[in-house]
Amino acid sequence: MSGGAPHRGAGISSGFPAPPALLPLTQIRCEVGQLVSLGQAKHGERRYVPLLGGTVQGPELNGSIVEGGVDWQVNRSDGVLDIAAHYVIRADDGALIEVQSDGMRHGAPEVMARLAGGEPVAAHEYFFRTLIRFTTGAPAWVHLNKVMALAVGQRQASLVLLDVYRIT
Repeated sequence: MSGGAPHRGAGISSGFPAPPALLPLTQIRCEVGQLVSLGQAKHGERRYVPLLGGTVQGPELNGSIVEGGVDWQVNRSDGVLDIAAHYVIRADDGALIEVQSDGMRHGAPEVMARLAGGEPVAAHEYFFRTLIRFTTGAPAWVHLNKVMALAVGQRQASLVLLDVYRIT
């Protein structure tokens, strides 16, 4: 980590509680459209990517991505891409579940240039994480209204892959 507080990875203080567990919730494969830039704004380049559909498969949630969602982004001057995706999952039982996914993607400039060019880039070469919250009125799925999830992402040329974990 650069700037700010030092990284405290492995050395957890004996007085600090164990971190919450992460439980596999689902995997999302979302097809994405062409990037649309709105130009430079006050915090960086403002842009969006249309979400075209996709699949949702995992131990807790299965279904499909409803076409029409949007991944709003700010490409900051420090090389970080702020992400605010908003879309809907149609569960296999037909229930609709709203998804709000906020996070960031960043890496070495040469890695991010390869990614922007549509080249294959291994997930371990860059950071891509989002915090996900769900909203639904479907009785079978209202428990998701109380869930916060962590997604570990990977960007491909026309696809976003998210491994989604429930935070306990």
